[in-house]
Amino acid sequence: MSDPHLVGPEPEVSTPANLKRAHARDRALPEDLLRAASLRLGIMSLLYAVLWVVGVTLGHLSAYAIDPNGDPLLQLDIGDAIALAAVIVSLALFAYTRRGARDPKFVLDLGLWYLVFTAFALSQLFHIGGVPVSGTSLPEISWVGAVILMFAAIVPTTPRKMLIAGLVAASMNPISMVLLSGGGAWNSEAWKRALLMHYPDFILVGAAVVISHVVTKLGQQVTRAREMGSYRLGALLGRGGMGEVYKATHRMLARPAAIKLIRTEMLGAVDAEAAKLAVTRFRREAEAAANLRSQHTVELYDFGVTEDGTLYLVMEFLDGMDLETLVRQNGPLSTGRVIHILRQVCDSLEEAHARGLVHRDIKPANIHVGRVGLRHDFVKVLDFGLVKELSAVSPDHSLETVPGQMALGTPAYMAPELALGETVDGRADIYALGCIAYFLITGQIVFEAEKTFQIIAKHLQTPPVPPSERTDRPVSPELERLIMKCLAKHPNDRPQSASDLREALGWISADAWGEKQAMAWWAANGSEVKPEPISSPEYLLTVEQPAAAF
Repeated sequence: MSDPHLVGPEPEVSTPANLKRAHARDRALPEDLLRAASLRLGIMSLLYAVLWVVGVTLGHLSAYAIDPNGDPLLQLDIGDAIALAAVIVSLALFAYTRRGARDPKFVLDLGLWYLVFTAFALSQLFHIGGVPVSGTSLPEISWVGAVILMFAAIVPTTPRKMLIAGLVAASMNPISMVLLSGGGAWNSEAWKRALLMHYPDFILVGAAVVISHVVTKLGQQVTRAREMGSYRLGALLGRGGMGEVYKATHRMLARPAAIKLIRTEMLGAVDAEAAKLAVTRFRREAEAAANLRSQHTVELYDFGVTEDGTLYLVMEFLDGMDLETLVRQNGPLSTGRVIHILRQVCDSLEEAHARGLVHRDIKPANIHVGRVGLRHDFVKVLDFGLVKELSAVSPDHSLETVPGQMALGTPAYMAPELALGETVDGRADIYALGCIAYFLITGQIVFEAEKTFQIIAKHLQTPPVPPSERTDRPVSPELERLIMKCLAKHPNDRPQSASDLREALGWISADAWGEKQAMAWWAANGSEVKPEPISSPEYLLTVEQPAAAF
């Protein structure tokens, strides 16, 4: 990645601050915000169901306190039926928002109808006698007005929709009062008294419209802030210590992409000068990664730095899962499949090493396998040459990327020379690839320990246990010998290049695994991928429709 201060004037980088904006009315709220709002609506409906039960129960307890000798059955009235109906509708809405892939826009529109129903139920209960009515018609703010305000603040919708739904909901009180509270026929005197008593609710509708306008504007600002260059950010795919990953779409093309946002402080930027150096390194390494052309290296479309210092990478959006997820969900792989995957990784590493790039963080979570075109079990190596998290690390972490040092890597897959901070070459990636092969065969990492430094110490000093001794599955002796050679402590004792390793893998006899077997496996298992919890940067690849982002 070239440094603008070294090669000449810095090229203009399109950032969210200088993009041409569409009119706000043309912008819909981001899909993930709408989905989160629909879930909040479900929680609110569940809360209302509880409040209906509590309110009616307390009402009956109050009646019993006044008349302990009264028959509880005779105390039941139409107000209880209204409350029961409200509880059923509330629980039904909660269940609907939690079941299946619902369209969040439809759910939120349904919430406006639920607002009107709730207002109707409250007004009926109030004026039927569930709440005592004084003989006066003094203006008052009712529960209907409070509910309207809560909806405006919690359920985002357009001001126009909020105005219509709010006016209808606020009208429930005067309508119920005229019909049920002794107002008599549809005469002007009854309506005058009803509107005088409940006009504060209509004032609150105006406040609700203002709140909806503010909420909509905030959502549109999120949409604008998520625009990176020619790409518009969509749903959040994952979040970790490095930053966030979003699904993105190109403004002019239909091609999907993924954008990774990286905070400069995660690159060791503790002050302005350090941030400048971090950006310089980011540019240099991203440019180098963008020049890789192996079909098994994830394609980098674009990169840049926003005016607020956020770094972003635009990469191809992949269908499938990383090897970490594959093994955790499906168990160890067959020898044939392991060889099939490793040979593709070697193809990516061979080109990178020839260009002087060392990955430095080869691990299962950085190797994606999935469907590309008509090919299955197609490997993509992720995060090539990009710096890793440099913040403080807890000694309790055992599998996460080691931050706080320039010797990058993940403890479970770190070559001894990398752990020592020595100058490394492609053979450090060969060591990590041996660790990955070990994990794919056994489902376990080479060295396990409670603390990070203990794992590193074992990589430096402890001979690894052969894979065949840590699994009940058959292990090819030839593959085991090659794995143990990759795990040699000294780089000179390992395969000296990715091409050497790929050639050695090709000579190993194993069960058949090719396109036919891969296609059958993905047909049987591809739609059943279960998202893993996202707790650290290496797990940012697991999403609802599994896709790799970096």
